[in-house]
Amino acid sequence: ESLQHDRLALEQDFLQHCSAARLLKAHSRLIDQYLHRVWQQLAMPSNISLVAVGGYGRNELYPKSDIDLLILLDAEPDAVLQQKLHNLISLLWDIGMEVGHSIRTLAQCLTESADITVQTNLLEARLVCGNKKLFDELQHTMQQHLDPCKFFLAKQHEQQQRHARFFDADFNLEPNLKESPGGLRDLQTITWISRAAGLGTRWSELAQVGLISPIEARQIARHDALLQTLRTRLHYLAKRREDRLIFEFQTPLAEQMNITASDNRRASEHLMQ
Repeated sequence: ESLQHDRLALEQDFLQHCSAARLLKAHSRLIDQYLHRVWQQLAMPSNISLVAVGGYGRNELYPKSDIDLLILLDAEPDAVLQQKLHNLISLLWDIGMEVGHSIRTLAQCLTESADITVQTNLLEARLVCGNKKLFDELQHTMQQHLDPCKFFLAKQHEQQQRHARFFDADFNLEPNLKESPGGLRDLQTITWISRAAGLGTRWSELAQVGLISPIEARQIARHDALLQTLRTRLHYLAKRREDRLIFEFQTPLAEQMNITASDNRRASEHLMQ
């Protein structure tokens, strides 16, 4: 009930101030607080770490998105720890947290990072609670094994495959705000590559190193904010994780964005254009 109440307060604040960036950070902080409470309540061992990854790791937790967690171990778990971990995940689901979790040792993280998706998730890892020394060791190990050139080529290939998958008539009419060409994932791909190359993670930082111009940085930031706002509103309208601008939500979304109809076009058509 407490979590539901606090999430409702975040929604009301968003509808009042209309700042998606503010909402995403506040939602991430809120989940941090509840995870801390649960971690302490269950007296989790001091030699393991609870790590935020994915969108939650970069403090961009959308209203209905999964909460991606890595439980980092210093060794293979025994029966007692396995039961504690089971109790942890069960409790998180019971109180209404939609968690996606993995349980790995440091060595397993290194092995799994051969998968570009796993490596990307770990690139944005953030310690929530638990053993800081173990988490620092993870970050150091991942950095040592990160090849920026290989990472760039892998993300480029991944993007080409995704574009091919999402670029068809259906997705043109009902685009996916996250995955479709020109969506949030394309912008995230740029920041992932720049992070791996040590060029920064914000658009202003990319302008400082000369990769884009200051004007381009402001334009991209504005479009990034628009896509974030649309996705946030879509989650609230659908009351579930929904990233496609399906027809039934186009008109109410346009109304929320104060987009009005003209003589020859509906408000939803203006929104989609």
